[in-house]
Amino acid sequence: MSAILGLILGVVAGILLKPDIPIVLQPYLPIMVVAALDALMGAVRSYFERSFSDRVFVVSFISNVITATLLVFLGNQLGVGSQLSTAVIVVLGIRIFSNVSAIRRFIFKG
Repeated sequence: MSAILGLILGVVAGILLKPDIPIVLQPYLPIMVVAALDALMGAVRSYFERSFSDRVFVVSFISNVITATLLVFLGNQLGVGSQLSTAVIVVLGIRIFSNVSAIRRFIFKG
């Protein structure tokens, strides 16, 4: 749970401090956020399923963000960055909604 609390504190600090994002990273920031949300929703789901591991969460968080960013970077280098960005957003979005659906079923099922 400390990893999730750290993530929440980081988001709150980012909102309050409003750091400047380098122009080079700005096209990748939305992808990074969606990848991080995917890892967070997966962690919440595993918490409800009683299989949460902080190590798995941290590795999942970092690998999701790096993999999604590298895919979009590769797409930009190949000249198809917007198509790969859309593909990454769609895939991660499906995973996020799938995890939220499982969480909702768990909460209402009891």
